[in-house]
Amino acid sequence: MNRKHFLSALAMAGITGNSFKSWANRTEPGKDSRIPPYLKPGDTIGITCPAGYITHEQIQPAIQLMESWGFKIQIGNTIGKRDFSRGGTDPERAADLQQMLDNPKIHAIMCARGGYGAIRIIDLLNFEQFKSKPKWIIGFSDITVIHCHLSRQLNVASIHAKMCNSFPTDWSLADPVQIETILSIRQVLTGLPVKYTAAPNILNRLGRAEASLIGGNLSIIETLTGTISDIETDGKILFVEDTGEYLYSIDRMFWNLKRTGKLANLKGLIIGGFKVKPDDPGEEFGRTVYELIIEKIKEYDYPVCFDFPVGHQKNNFALKCGAKHILNVDTNGSSIVSI
Repeated sequence: MNRKHFLSALAMAGITGNSFKSWANRTEPGKDSRIPPYLKPGDTIGITCPAGYITHEQIQPAIQLMESWGFKIQIGNTIGKRDFSRGGTDPERAADLQQMLDNPKIHAIMCARGGYGAIRIIDLLNFEQFKSKPKWIIGFSDITVIHCHLSRQLNVASIHAKMCNSFPTDWSLADPVQIETILSIRQVLTGLPVKYTAAPNILNRLGRAEASLIGGNLSIIETLTGTISDIETDGKILFVEDTGEYLYSIDRMFWNLKRTGKLANLKGLIIGGFKVKPDDPGEEFGRTVYELIIEKIKEYDYPVCFDFPVGHQKNNFALKCGAKHILNVDTNGSSIVSI
């Protein structure tokens, strides 16, 4: 096939420009992730909207608290913009995130909220400059798109954590769990050691694992299957969470993990929060989340913990995607420690 016909074939397949370049530059499986520089007082955090929209007023609690931690804040152009449910048009959201990726004076990027939209701009971004000088990207839910892409294409660690819309409006009235989870963002950003624990669950599978941590929102992970952002899970600790899904949808997504081999060679599995949508009358699924997960992993022997404090819930602690952790599951419960 000559070059002209080859490029035509790529175009017909939808693999052009940066997409083809990304396919050619996938990271090596098993290679340790690059850890961006940890933040110190005086460093700048940029706030942008790669997905859903948010107002200037709504991000003020986050700005005030992060400034009290000693950081400077740069507000992106997408804050306050709106294109239906999204924080500006696709080109606007891509441009705002791009300038933060490229700006050497910005040391970390906090996504203002989740929602939907990151998948619409991920292929519009150029990570060449970011690759030479990586920085922390913070978020969860829809931002799982970015975490997975950074892992697969760049082998750069990122932070799965609460975003601006989760900061309490009145810190003095926040409950202990809110305070602890928000402060965990500062701990991870500044390189302090973290240890999170969960209560025992009769379905936990005991054991210990030491490996890189990867994961996020289950429906996003399924959506990325077969794309250039599809995660590699072999030899890693996988964590998953989700919200607003029917039981049959969660079952289908776990079948996707199993059939694509993502469950076969794990070092460990962490099941976070799952907020399940009630079955429609007469369409009951007949299994719990626990039962449908156990069904998919019964042939494997790695440690598994349920009800871990990560997900669309108050106890959603900051986790370093791509960094090495120790997972320990015993009769007293489970814990994960960054190393």
